[in-house]
Order: sequence, then C-alpha cells, then structure tokens
Amino acid sequence: MKTGLFCNYDNYHQDARRAIFEQVLLVKQAENLGFEEAWVSEHHFNESNLSPSLVPLMAHLAGVTSTICLGTGAVLLPFHNPIRVAEDMATLDNLCSGRLAFGIAKGGPFPQQNQHFGVSTHESRKRMLEAAALIQKLLYETNVTFNGQFYQCADLTVYPQPLQKPIPVYVASGDDDAITYAAENSFGLMGGPPFSLVRLKNTVSKYRQLNSSGADKFLLARFFFVAKTYDEAVSEALPFIRKFSNKMTANSTQVMQNSPQPQKAYDQTNICFEEDFLIENSIIGDVETCRGKIEKFQDELNLGTLALKPSSFSLQKNRESLERYNQEVRNYV
Repeated sequence: MKTGLFCNYDNYHQDARRAIFEQVLLVKQAENLGFEEAWVSEHHFNESNLSPSLVPLMAHLAGVTSTICLGTGAVLLPFHNPIRVAEDMATLDNLCSGRLAFGIAKGGPFPQQNQHFGVSTHESRKRMLEAAALIQKLLYETNVTFNGQFYQCADLTVYPQPLQKPIPVYVASGDDDAITYAAENSFGLMGGPPFSLVRLKNTVSKYRQLNSSGADKFLLARFFFVAKTYDEAVSEALPFIRKFSNKMTANSTQVMQNSPQPQKAYDQTNICFEEDFLIENSIIGDVETCRGKIEKFQDELNLGTLALKPSSFSLQKNRESLERYNQEVRNYV
C-alpha cells in the first residue's frame, strides 16, 4: 500500500497566500518522509478551499518536488474543455518528469459550481465520461476526430505529448456507468472521506466483477490525525470535522431539495456528513487506533493508496502528526 497526502489548500486563517504555502510545505514534508503520492483537489467559489486552478498549483509542486507522484484529485471534467485538459495534463506530465496521475470526477454536491459553469447536474456524469474518452484519444493518438453528444473535434493533434504512455487514470465515482468505464479501461477508482465502507465495498465489488486485474488501483482518501492519545487526536481534529460536516450537510440538503430527479439518501450506508460518522470512519486517534483502522480498510478494500488529509487547523500540529504516522503507524500496517 502506498501512502499519499490529500491536498485541499485549506484557508484556515483567511489568508490565501499562507494557505497555499502551508499546503506546499506539507507536500514537501510528505516527500521527505517517503510518501509516494500527493493529490490536489479542485474546488470552486469556496473561501475554505483555495484550489480552483489545479494546473498552476501542480506546476508549482512539480518545481519544488522531485520524487513524489502528483495527482489531480480530481479534475471536475464537466466544467472544462477536454481539449484544453488534454493539453494541460500532457504539459504537467512533462513538467514533473512523468510523475503525474490523472484523477477525474463530475463534481458535487456543490450546486454553485453547476450553476456558474452552466452545466446541469443531470448532464454532469455523461459529460465527464465523454470528456474522459476524448482526452484519452488526444493524449495518445494523432489526427483525432471525435463526434460526441457534448464535444467534437476533427483531425486534431495536441502538443506536447505526455512522457508517460499512459498517464495513470483514477475515477472518483460510485456510479455504475463510471465504475464500468473505469473497469473496462483498467483505470483506478477513488473514494472520498465521507464515503461509507459499505458504499466503498460495493463499488470495489462491482469493479472486480468486471475487471479483477485492475482492482488493486484503489485510492482511499481519509481525514487524518494521529496523536499520543485518542482524546487528544479527536479534540484536535474535531473543529475541522465540524466545519466540514456543517458545510456539506447544507450543500447536500440544497441538492436534495432542488433536484428534479430522485437522489440517493445521504446516510451511513452511502455518504454521510455526521460528525460522529466522520470521526469513526477517518484515520483519527492514537497510534493503536489508527493502525487498526488502516488494517480494516486494507482488509476490506485491498487499498492501492491511502491518501491522508491532515485535519488540524495548525500547520505545526499537522506536521507532527505526519511525523508520528511515519514513525509509529506506517511500518506497522
């Protein structure tokens, strides 16, 4: 199992420059600790998460690191022109000397994103899958002609070509169509922090029924904080968890109220934003507790990568937590 860092560029102190460079410090620390991967999320219109523009953020990370794999976690494809995404990913792969991983998602539940980018929620997944198919052609073929429902091009070749052939792809979705697409192409899957173990196991099971050989490419992102005692860890992480819970509960309620189509319930068998659920299903606690939680996820999901999202408002506390993980947890699971 590889260890990764999940990067949201959290704006804890209402200081954009500080938020950006504190995240960079954590990525550099992760590389120094021997972490294999760092994944950068995409968020829009959100004062708490300052990562709307993945390409410059990751280009900067490419310049200040040398060994750690840099992943998009994930590009929200419905909000981008896929031709431009193909150019961006090929350029980034060259900038980081072939250390790029390409995670994709449809976005949500953030209604403002769909509203301001002019993409209806019921089209998001279809756009994601069609854009992904076009991007794969553009990255590795020449004179591409494509006639889709949403995207078209004729006799198109993009430059530069990526160094990796292929760039590893991960799909962040539990939807049947997206799982099928990932399995048919031997792409990896991504599971986010609020996804329940029940949902994750169901997703992995569907994938493995279609493609057993690619099933080890599963990336699990989890909120994380390890401390000397369980109570200390929970106390340090709780303000972050509470803020996330309140924000996501409000967003999901808005989605449920405004959706013209039935939506899956947000509950403990699917996606849940309750504080107690998030604490229990995160890698938060003392050393023994964190070891046990990681072992459970490994046993149930056969993880390829565990991507840790440090969950203290304090940079120093997060750095100490990563050090403790590296010294007392990582080599025992």
